[in-house]
Amino acid sequence: MQKLMTFPRFPLFALGSAKLGRLARSVTAATALAAAVTCATPNVSTAQNLFSTAIRVNDGIITYFELQQRAAFLRTVGTPGNLEKRARTDLIDDRLKLAAVELAGMMPTEDEVDTGMVDLAQRANLPLNEFLAALKQAGIDQETMRDFTRVGLGWRRYVSARFLARARPTEQEIDRAMGTAGSGSVQVLLSELIIPLTPQNAAQVQEFIGQVRQTKGFDAFSAAAAQVSASDSRTNGGRLPWMNLSNLPPQLQEVVLNLKPGEITEPVSLQGAVALFQMRGLREVEGRAERFTAIEYATYLIPGGRSPEALATARTVAEGADTCDDLYGFAKGQDPSVLTIQSLPPAEIPRDIALELAKLDAGETSDVVTRNTGQTLALVMLCGRTAELGEGANRETVANALTQQRLETLANSHLAQLKADARIRE
Repeated sequence: MQKLMTFPRFPLFALGSAKLGRLARSVTAATALAAAVTCATPNVSTAQNLFSTAIRVNDGIITYFELQQRAAFLRTVGTPGNLEKRARTDLIDDRLKLAAVELAGMMPTEDEVDTGMVDLAQRANLPLNEFLAALKQAGIDQETMRDFTRVGLGWRRYVSARFLARARPTEQEIDRAMGTAGSGSVQVLLSELIIPLTPQNAAQVQEFIGQVRQTKGFDAFSAAAAQVSASDSRTNGGRLPWMNLSNLPPQLQEVVLNLKPGEITEPVSLQGAVALFQMRGLREVEGRAERFTAIEYATYLIPGGRSPEALATARTVAEGADTCDDLYGFAKGQDPSVLTIQSLPPAEIPRDIALELAKLDAGETSDVVTRNTGQTLALVMLCGRTAELGEGANRETVANALTQQRLETLANSHLAQLKADARIRE
């Protein structure tokens, strides 16, 4: 087993690069945002001292000013929902985290906080001075960000020190997760959004993809998939069932493993389409996940792209063919290029076809793939898979994904216990 990284991918900040990217783009609108800051906590009288106590957490306090600042920050990065309620919850959690960090003697130094702020700014693709200037224009004080950074750094260090030894998987657990020990495997729960791409709609698709990647939560992604996805999963909001990691194309397995629940992939380029995937869950299960030396599949080409007529033809063929050999009857008398049946190693199968095959059992079909810049529909049928014994996925990536999952579970459970034991008075 390769050595695990010293600090696993446990989140330092509860902010993705997409949110921070929005912050970078919001500089020109910051003046308007600043005007909204004064309304961040509408239930507080304007005459009230902003630095008076709003909430007591054990022996610590949270001021109205801090609540206002956190709500303003959440608004600036585009967080949906009730921001005042979210600010209260986040700040209470921060107080509990900071108290645990301080008690353990793991408080970050000021130099470490400075470095952490630089890292946070870089995730927004901004130098630190421009990052702080954008926040200032939105009414957010620099010390607010220092406190935010201090909690993130300290909590990551604390969680790693307290739980990392328990979270690291054993060699046997990694074997099971990779399906090489015959007793377990990793499954992923994904949502997908696949949009046909043509020269005519490229600009609109790019804009829509950007909007989807800025959304937060599972419902928003599912709504977008239901609206535009070309996959049959659109009827279920793009939600796919639990799937063995080994079913995915090899080039996507590590991409998916590096996602946290709720995160969305970068756009995945396909031939004639672009795809997004959102992670909804990851689990270890009993039962070996097979890996494959080759996958046999058929493609039956139908003129007309995704026109109603072509899709109707695809449905007729799919209903009349139980196996790949049945497709020869439909292709009889046509150009030989209309039907192709081939067996390839998974890594050599075109990505768009591989994605569809991952969702199919032998004899099942998909009508998502197109060719010839969208002018030809490719009906894909899975003929069968040839199993192999092997690891396939990168061992360190699997180990880190398992560690990340366990760390988050342990950290969340510990925080819930801290909150249950705390004296919280508003």
